[in-house]
Amino acid sequence: MIIVRNCFVAKPGQASRLAAQIKEAAAASSMTSYRVLTDLTGEFNRVVLEYEVENLAGFEARMKEYMTNDVFREKMKGYTDLWQTGSREIMQVA
Repeated sequence: MIIVRNCFVAKPGQASRLAAQIKEAAAASSMTSYRVLTDLTGEFNRVVLEYEVENLAGFEARMKEYMTNDVFREKMKGYTDLWQTGSREIMQVA
C-alpha cells in the first residue's frame, strides 16, 4: 500500500478556504480513502491531502483521472491562488 500526501503551505488567511476546496474536490473524484489535514504545529497554514493507493500504478491512474475529470478540475479551479508552496510525499506502508 502507498500513502500519498500533497502538502501545501497556504497564503496567510487562506488555509481554511484551501482545505475546504480540496475536501470538496476530493469528494467529487473517485478517491475513496482520503483525508484533509491542517496544522496544529510546524509550518503555519499547512494543508495536506492524504490518500491511499494500492501501488504506484494506482497513483499514476489517479493522476490521469485528475487531468480528465471535468468535475474535479472545476472544483479545483483557482486553488493555486490560495497557496505559496507545496510538495508531494509518496510513502510505502511497511
